Amino acid sequence: MSYQVTVQPSGRQFVAEADESLLDAALRQGLVMPYGCKDGACAACKGKVLCGEVDHGRAQPHALSDAEKAAGLTLFCCATARSDLTVECRQLSSASDIPVKTLPSRIEKLDRLAPDVIEMHLRLPASERLQFLAGQYIDILMKDGRKRSFSLANAPHDDALLQLHIRHVPGGAFTEQVFTTMKVRDILRFNGPHGTFYLREDSPKPIIFLAGGTGFAPIKSIVEHALAENCQRPMAIYWGAKARIDLYMDALPAQWAAAHEHIRYVPVLSEPAADEAWNGRTGLVHQAILADFPDLSGYQVYACGSPGMIDAARRDFAAQGLQEDEFFADAFTFSPT
Repeated sequence: MSYQVTVQPSGRQFVAEADESLLDAALRQGLVMPYGCKDGACAACKGKVLCGEVDHGRAQPHALSDAEKAAGLTLFCCATARSDLTVECRQLSSASDIPVKTLPSRIEKLDRLAPDVIEMHLRLPASERLQFLAGQYIDILMKDGRKRSFSLANAPHDDALLQLHIRHVPGGAFTEQVFTTMKVRDILRFNGPHGTFYLREDSPKPIIFLAGGTGFAPIKSIVEHALAENCQRPMAIYWGAKARIDLYMDALPAQWAAAHEHIRYVPVLSEPAADEAWNGRTGLVHQAILADFPDLSGYQVYACGSPGMIDAARRDFAAQGLQEDEFFADAFTFSPT
């Protein structure tokens, strides 16, 4: 059975089968809703059901509470239609011409950037190129059918090798292999690109980038793309980590800031060791932004990191004037083993 879904305020319509998520149905028919993990964990695809009934599916409680369900909210990546629907979606547009592909790739390099971070370089077959928007991610397809999502750290114009920043998750089905048995020339399959975390180039507003840990990867891609396009919008890059060693590419954003007057870089450590002699900012990285920008009403924010960081930033930045539709986020979640 299929149902008609009308999206407000655009009035666009699509058909959803009873066994597919609203997000999958929309993407299949060339419409783009905001989304991130597609696993009910990050809340990037949260929207309101104005009319009709849905099954909320596998939405995780921290991403969609019972109170939010009662208020008519749902996660489009999990929800399936149980009747014709009218939904409200903050962003909806025609899909770009970039195709989603499933491709083989060969590991070209494995560079240890920190004790628990590896930069993986993937080479595609000679006849293939992956078109993507800076900030998007790919799904690594594991042999048992599971998938693991990683942001692309290289800019689209620098696509000879795809770069992934992979943090070791103890017991992780994929990352344990990366840090123990995986080697150069191994073959991996992936599907992509995915995601709506990319630079809105039609805006003149200054940009604040908020990165936590390996959330720096898609922000690196976006900044390098902006530099390649000669984008002169003011950019402030805030990168938060526990200790100095976790700022595994600290020299790169510092180099951007030194070379470009419109870029500012602020590293923030939450737990610097006493012997590190850290003279920089400390505390929570999003609070450093709050301290530096008492009025956020004229800015765009691009945030990537843990769900906790994203939720706190979304709430606190709104209280300091940031418009809801100027906050773009990609929450890094870990799949259970």
